[in-house]
Amino acid sequence: MDLFFLIFAVLVFVFVLAGVKIVPQAEKWVVERLGKYRVVLGPGINLIIPVLDRVAHKVIILERQLPPTSQDAITRDNVVVQLETSVFYRVTEPERTVYRIANIDAAITTTVAGMVRSEVGKLELDSVQSNRTELIASIKGALVEAVESWGIEVTRTEILDVNLDAATQEAMLQQLNAERARRAAVAAAEGEKRATELRAEGELYAAQRDAEARRVQADAEAYANKVVGSSIRDNGIEAAQFQIALKQVEAISAISEKNGNQTILFPTSALDAFGDAFKQLKALVQR
Repeated sequence: MDLFFLIFAVLVFVFVLAGVKIVPQAEKWVVERLGKYRVVLGPGINLIIPVLDRVAHKVIILERQLPPTSQDAITRDNVVVQLETSVFYRVTEPERTVYRIANIDAAITTTVAGMVRSEVGKLELDSVQSNRTELIASIKGALVEAVESWGIEVTRTEILDVNLDAATQEAMLQQLNAERARRAAVAAAEGEKRATELRAEGELYAAQRDAEARRVQADAEAYANKVVGSSIRDNGIEAAQFQIALKQVEAISAISEKNGNQTILFPTSALDAFGDAFKQLKALVQR
């Protein structure tokens, strides 16, 4: 009797022990009962019914990274590009992942290839190069909708590199050089235009200053003539003679200051004095 009780106790202990499952933190276990899905065990201690229940799948729920893959795609302007992509994802519903798709990594890789070709075909080459962030967001959005039924969450997608064939690279280099030459020519033309404008502004300013100087000089001469006219009108012939004598003196001074000038100038009054003196001398001789 005691032996039977001992055997029974051992069997019960083994049975209970077989029903206790300790799931690690980074895993979820899918349990089947008689071949049919029953429940998902989370991290910690869980109980199942031995013999009837069994752990069919142990799924790691850590974030995973697919190996980088390359896909060929054709842009809207008919340029063949090769994009190297990588996808990060994690399993959120293991029961969907294990029962709805056989090879999740291969399925995601194939889906990404189709999404890349579809999204790149909507863009031109320049947009693929410059708007990489928007392209990544578009691919991720389309991928999330496609894999939603597989019980996974796409956390991040990356475009690691965009490669072109040699012919396309050579054509782009020629286009870049032509654009640089065009910009240089435009800059030179704008510089010449600005220089011409500055020269024209300088000449206009000089002409305005010269015209202003001429106007001031003309105003001064007009004022002087006005004063002289007033003096002649008020003082009669004496003022006119004074002005004539003043001009004679200025003319004689200007001529005498010239280098190498051998001409001797006398005022008309001096000549008149010589004439009077000669007449007086002739009268004395005749006496």
